[in-house]
Amino acid sequence: MSALPPPTQDAIRRIDLLLRAGEFRAAHDELATLVAEQPDFVEALRLLAGTKQALGDSAGAEQLLRKALALDPNWTPTLAALGELLLGRGDGAEAESLLRRAAQRLPRAALVLARRYNDTQRAGEAFTLLAPSAAAGHADAESTLQYVAAAAALGRLSEVAANFERLARARPDDLAVAQSSAIALDAANRPAEAEQVATRALAGGQRNAILYQTQARSLIALGEFDRAETALRECLRLDPRQVNAHDHLARLVWMRTGDATQATATLDDALRRFANDAALRAAKAAILQGAGDARGAYECLAEPARHPQAPPALLVRAGLAALDFDPALALPLAERATREMPANTAARSLLAAALLGIGDAQAALPQCESLLSAAPDDQYFIALQTMTWRLLGDPRYREYCDYAQWALPQRLETPAPWTDLASFFADLRRSLDRLHNPHGHPLLFQSLRHGTETTADLSRSDDPAIRALFAAFDAPIRRYLEHIRNGPEPLRRRNNGRYRFNGSWSVRLRSSGFHTNHVHPRGWISSACYIDLPDVATDANEDAGSLTFGEPGLITTPALHAEHVVRPEVGMLVLFPSYFWHGTVPFTSVRTRLTVAFDVVPEV
Repeated sequence: MSALPPPTQDAIRRIDLLLRAGEFRAAHDELATLVAEQPDFVEALRLLAGTKQALGDSAGAEQLLRKALALDPNWTPTLAALGELLLGRGDGAEAESLLRRAAQRLPRAALVLARRYNDTQRAGEAFTLLAPSAAAGHADAESTLQYVAAAAALGRLSEVAANFERLARARPDDLAVAQSSAIALDAANRPAEAEQVATRALAGGQRNAILYQTQARSLIALGEFDRAETALRECLRLDPRQVNAHDHLARLVWMRTGDATQATATLDDALRRFANDAALRAAKAAILQGAGDARGAYECLAEPARHPQAPPALLVRAGLAALDFDPALALPLAERATREMPANTAARSLLAAALLGIGDAQAALPQCESLLSAAPDDQYFIALQTMTWRLLGDPRYREYCDYAQWALPQRLETPAPWTDLASFFADLRRSLDRLHNPHGHPLLFQSLRHGTETTADLSRSDDPAIRALFAAFDAPIRRYLEHIRNGPEPLRRRNNGRYRFNGSWSVRLRSSGFHTNHVHPRGWISSACYIDLPDVATDANEDAGSLTFGEPGLITTPALHAEHVVRPEVGMLVLFPSYFWHGTVPFTSVRTRLTVAFDVVPEV
């Protein structure tokens, strides 16, 4: 800046203030004047490109960035900006090349590249890229998030969390290390410790959006929703474009109000400031769809999706909304996204689902095979493949989806010190009732309708009755592992005789309540344990309240219906493969239906 003449310095300062305020049109006009006067001013070209991109002109932004790069091929900010723009457009190879050059000197470029590696299942490359600074506690919050995500994918999260804890003990006054420790503890599902560390760091002055968001996530897991909402609002005050924070805040407001307008109010405020932010708009669409308004979600994205330069991620989000009511509308969006990002799993899975929706199972099959070759244990991809086989009459469907064989009901034994199941379940009901949302609104993005779901991982609860329940699950899980043995199918080939819980929750459905048909993508073996049932669910002549298998949660042509029904009983635990489509039949009763569910994965 010091080498620039005073009038140019003044112009740059004015432009910087406009950019910080989100006044992109005014900044664009000032920059256009500056570039007209100084056409070889590389940094002005880069900034002008940024304003064009913010205003929706990515082609104009790319042209300016390429001109700036031609003037100075080694200017790191230009390398990073062009790489990030190309990445958003789906040109991964050139983008990665540019970002690798910039990452050597610019932390922002390293962050974007690491996020790219994580998004494309290259956690090892992300971990290696970020480890030198992150492992030493020198990375910023966003880079630490990517580092921790890579560690989790590599099975090294415990190691990373322990390293940060050691650093925090050795450097107790280092707030950046405390921040890294909080992020790792939160990711490791240790919310109480994460919240304590995050709160201390915030009190010490380490106040940034990611740390507030980390604190909020931990508070949500601990059931402290009011404090979590306060933390999320502070996060969004500091960074109104923090998409994950908007998502979490919307979930909390929805739980309290059941009102989509209130749930998206803060997001709408951000969109008024950043109208062309595709990620914010996609986040709003996701929330609307999660609240049951798929058509509203699609309308939120329909106009920007028609733009030839629409980001592929926005096309996918619009396609997912359309998939709920018109697969033919989703198909061209999926095809465009796949052309832009041929290796992107979200685009490919949308394409497969849309093809099944319009009745072209033959075309969907290679998409399913491609998805599974990259992620063979993803239960949603397995579910797509089995659905495709069923539509094609392929005998492999019956091998993978033998419901009578693999959906196994068992009776729980009474855990000590209780003497009978009735008294145990009476205590358990009281413990679970304390955890359910008193406002009666369901969580967003969940399969249940007309009921509530708990937010904490119950397998980590300190409550005596809940701990006893999970101890009682051990014997039936081990019997199930013995029952399935080993084999070539996705369920049996992972059976090494050991398991660990991978998420657990309780659901309380009221009259008219049910679960929409769904699968558990990150599971292996899923479950339903019946703690309390309405009277209708005990009637052998009624399917009301029953657990059904085989009816997909996606539109297919022709339509596919349930093929297996399990009538629940109090004290029953049903175990089944996580890729089985399953749901429940609505019931009518003054009594609620209380269940506990969990996923397990192999312990390695």
